[in-house]
Amino acid sequence: MSRQLLALSALVICGIGLAFAHDSHTKAEQANDYRHGLYGAIAWNFAPLGAMAQGKAPFDKSEATTRAARVAALAEMLPEAFPEGSAIKGKTEAKAAIWEHRPEFDALLKKFISKTEALSEGAKTADAEKLKTLVLDTRAVCKECHEKYKED
Repeated sequence: MSRQLLALSALVICGIGLAFAHDSHTKAEQANDYRHGLYGAIAWNFAPLGAMAQGKAPFDKSEATTRAARVAALAEMLPEAFPEGSAIKGKTEAKAAIWEHRPEFDALLKKFISKTEALSEGAKTADAEKLKTLVLDTRAVCKECHEKYKED
């Protein structure tokens, strides 16, 4: 059996296992897992952009373009990651204020999505200084939301 076929078989088996595990979770647990996955992937892709903006990594336009596009795509998925009743005490850093002040929270999510779209578009033509400005603008919205809606 070829390595590719073995790898594909392993992926299928893992996928089936995950599907069964997924079915045993409540909707709130599924949303919580989804939310954590999105934020983890956003952080993974935003970190290299931050390093470039801080001068800790060399500016790489291709890398910046790829990472910024991913962040923007992931950000668009966030609104569905906060359904009513998905705050699981002890398993989430999301404050109850998200659901208590939903219009304000949704406005911040829209602002974040807008900034990530600008980051993605700007990274395509950016130099190191422009990227830094775009990254700092995006990070400012992250901070604003975290201060209001994320447990420390």
